[in-house]
Amino acid sequence: MLKKPTHILSLPDLIAKKRDSLELSKDEMESFVTSVCSADTSSAQTGAMLMAMYLRGLSVAETECLTRAMMYSGEVLEWPDQWKHLVVDKHSCGGVGDKISLPLAPALAACGLKVPMISGRGLGYTGGTLDKLESIPGMRIMLTKQEIQKQLDQVGCCIVGQTPSLVPADKILYSIRDTTGTVNNTSLITASIMSKKAAENISALVMEITVGSGSPFKQELEARSFANMLIRLGTAMGITTTGMMFHMDAPVGFMIGNSLEVLESVQCLQGKGPQDLTDCVAEMGGQLLADTGLAGSLAEGQNIIKRSLQDGSAARKFIEMLVWQGVSREIAEGLFNNDSVDILPKSKLVTDVLAPCTGYIDGIDALCCGKLAHRLGAGRNVPGQDINYGVGVELTQCVGNFVNKGDVWARIHHDSPLLPDEEDLMTEAITFASAQTPEHFKKRIFDTITMKSLEEEMVFLSQ
Repeated sequence: MLKKPTHILSLPDLIAKKRDSLELSKDEMESFVTSVCSADTSSAQTGAMLMAMYLRGLSVAETECLTRAMMYSGEVLEWPDQWKHLVVDKHSCGGVGDKISLPLAPALAACGLKVPMISGRGLGYTGGTLDKLESIPGMRIMLTKQEIQKQLDQVGCCIVGQTPSLVPADKILYSIRDTTGTVNNTSLITASIMSKKAAENISALVMEITVGSGSPFKQELEARSFANMLIRLGTAMGITTTGMMFHMDAPVGFMIGNSLEVLESVQCLQGKGPQDLTDCVAEMGGQLLADTGLAGSLAEGQNIIKRSLQDGSAARKFIEMLVWQGVSREIAEGLFNNDSVDILPKSKLVTDVLAPCTGYIDGIDALCCGKLAHRLGAGRNVPGQDINYGVGVELTQCVGNFVNKGDVWARIHHDSPLLPDEEDLMTEAITFASAQTPEHFKKRIFDTITMKSLEEEMVFLSQ
């Protein structure tokens, strides 16, 4: 818990200082966060400070001070000494069909790591890990600190929501950022992300930095700048942080939608998932195994993760995680016994989408697919809004495949008749080429950024 400063500095004075582009000290940033968590500060004052930070910017030092103050505004998870280098996590910047966390957490646990994965709900078209899990009947995603600690001891992983006692300052600040137009600020975003990861008391973190039409980052330069900030901040917080640059022009795998993505995650955990999903789980997991010393190299780590998907050990961890989080064993095991279609929510209607011409698929636009899934009810417009777990989009083809005119290349899972503009989104999503190109088979993860690589880049630029 953040210790209350002996003297709370005047919040109007701090707002004025930031308004005038002056840098806030560690004590001043702690005083601001303490004021936010008290009942004495108005949302208008907090909003004014956030707007000053948004417009004037935060230095690297200020961002680190803000992150630490937010981290210590509540409880920090604690682990046995023997877990010191084994507690890890993964974070994604968001994307369409991105269900990597679901198979990754149990795969890491099967390989000997501890994964207290604190995730979020979806807003807009990118979906949320917790929403996907909650499509499984009985799944409980809100655990206490004590329950998280016990589950990690017995199972090795959990995927849960942010507890009330974990980084409470972030919840307050984010709710006000959301209503004051101050969400889209790199320093405030990184402080929000890293304060929660640091409060998990992890030793290593892999960050999925998506780029493309289905990502918050449309341009690579913008995404790299964000990755650099996260890596520097994570390192300053004592976390070995790796950023993986990730193509998000096309959806991940074949499924977009909550229960559909759980189905595909189960397939991945059985060694039968789409190649791009399996490769990403292996590469991110392999990086964390290498960072924690459980693998001698990234390649060795990837092989260990893939083996856990093939031999059933990752699937068993997933089942145990579900049971510990409220799912009946019959349902958890049924997901892996060809019963998932009957267990998971499903739509009332399914409409085939036909290829408009003959040729090689040149692109499947993730944004169009995500927007359609959102329109069908798979996403929400405002926090707390109900969602439809069974609707979404299922692709039957991927980029680079050859199709004839009239072939089914996708299916829309929906509950009410499709509107013309909803059908138009799938028409807009697909493009064709007369021949295959190497671009059709590019890897999802196209670069890995570490603190070492950033330092080497700085040395090179200084020569």
